[in-house]
Amino acid sequence: MKDKLIYRGKVRYVYSNKDDENQLYMVSTDRVSSFDRQICIMNGKGEMLTKMSEFWFNATKHIIPNHMISTNSNEILVKKCKPIPIEFVVRGYITGNTNTSLWSHYSRGERNYCGINFQDGLIKNQRLSEPVVTPTTKSDHDEPISKNDIIERGLLTDKECDYIYDISLKLYNYGVKLSRRVGFILVDTKYEFGKSNAGEILLIDEIHTPDSSRYFYQETYTSLQKQRLPQKQLSKEFVRQWLIKNGFQGLPGQTLPPMEDNFVETVSRRYIELYEKIIGEDFVQADTDSIEERIKKALNNYFSN
Repeated sequence: MKDKLIYRGKVRYVYSNKDDENQLYMVSTDRVSSFDRQICIMNGKGEMLTKMSEFWFNATKHIIPNHMISTNSNEILVKKCKPIPIEFVVRGYITGNTNTSLWSHYSRGERNYCGINFQDGLIKNQRLSEPVVTPTTKSDHDEPISKNDIIERGLLTDKECDYIYDISLKLYNYGVKLSRRVGFILVDTKYEFGKSNAGEILLIDEIHTPDSSRYFYQETYTSLQKQRLPQKQLSKEFVRQWLIKNGFQGLPGQTLPPMEDNFVETVSRRYIELYEKIIGEDFVQADTDSIEERIKKALNNYFSN
């Protein structure tokens, strides 16, 4: 049973569990945020993202244990952990528009990013020779950070850092494989980790949702890339691009442009498209299927093709 509100984010609330001090409730709202601002309300988004995380938490627990206990609509009951104050971003492509994105730094002439050296001549949305882990700090203004910095600041030990880097790449590669089977490219994504009371490192927050990940459409990627045209997006990046096109990047003094209902509906359709192809079922709010039934059905669909 939910008790006190202990955290209020841009799109999520966290409550203590009245019945167990070692558990928390994470409640995802229908709010869409970008550039640290609430942009609009998208009906059903909270439940959709909760179900997507539920799917991926179950599908990846052979790689690393996670904090999920159970879900109900847009709520997820989780084990209480001490969050590691770093977002571990895995990138398979060079892209992005935010201040922390790889492409933003690269396009300004920077060739070392998060302690990794990148070659000259890369173009936006190009696939990297191999996926890389590019962490950022978690604060009001996130900043890229190198592996050495993480260790030197005492945020993690060398061994813990190596473990999380390895797990992050395994999670990403698994996500790439499953996404490819249904026609999507998992471009990049972020993972968050926490330590349980016993000191075990767990995967926390969310995983492979369109809020935390960037997806391209596989069938149009090559042709658009050859023409140096923007990639068709299926993630929150789609919202960011609309905001940038309409003169908003979250800078001081900028006014948030009004978002028309038809654009919100377009965003909703893309989120639902991703959900339905990844999960392998129609998105229906208040789904009553059991976790096991949905995970088994979806994974059977992947590996029977």
